[in-house]
Amino acid sequence: MQVTYCAAVPLLLLDLDNTLIDRTGAFRAWAGRFLAEAGAPEYDVDWLLDVDADGMTDRWDVAEAIRDRYNLRVSIVDLVDELFEGLIENTRFDPMVGAALRIAEDAGWVPVIVTNGAVRTQEAKIRRTGLDRFVADWVISEEVDCRKPNPRIFEIAAERARLRLRGAWMIGDSPEADIGGAAGLGLPSVWIRRGREWSERRFAPTKAVNGVIQAVAAVMSLSHSVR
Repeated sequence: MQVTYCAAVPLLLLDLDNTLIDRTGAFRAWAGRFLAEAGAPEYDVDWLLDVDADGMTDRWDVAEAIRDRYNLRVSIVDLVDELFEGLIENTRFDPMVGAALRIAEDAGWVPVIVTNGAVRTQEAKIRRTGLDRFVADWVISEEVDCRKPNPRIFEIAAERARLRLRGAWMIGDSPEADIGGAAGLGLPSVWIRRGREWSERRFAPTKAVNGVIQAVAAVMSLSHSVR
């Protein structure tokens, strides 16, 4: 079957973790409760955050590091499940972000999530927070066997939305995966700073802002001047 693409409607590509949702906050909340139950010092939350590395560390490796540090007798499988449930339980979706996505949609944009990670974890975040009601679709790296910044994952997002990548914008917090991925395709982008300064010399975002609501507003205001 031939897919028909609509060139007139712009595609809004959005990262999930620490862009649409506060993954670091969710992990920190779980870590604080876990440490209290384990009788570990509260300051160990910084160690847990370092080990997790914004979700870049494999969850099995995180679980193993936790078990070794605290001499736990629980199985790695049970710890992985606790990590999963704790992260999902503490993930929140700001209604104001939903409102921003609705405004973008009303202005003609089609929001699609493009995220690295495991299908079970990422889809649970999207569905349990109700984020699925604010986006047209999502693409998860494990499902399609490629990760940002691989251009193919962005192409798959466009195919699912039946839109062209031309005219699309990318919003995300990762310099390499999100902004680098967009740069590789020649797409404009908005970077979520999260208190950081831009240091990459190979490419740069079209705009840097402090949060996703500002990012959506920036896309709508700048899209007519960036071709």
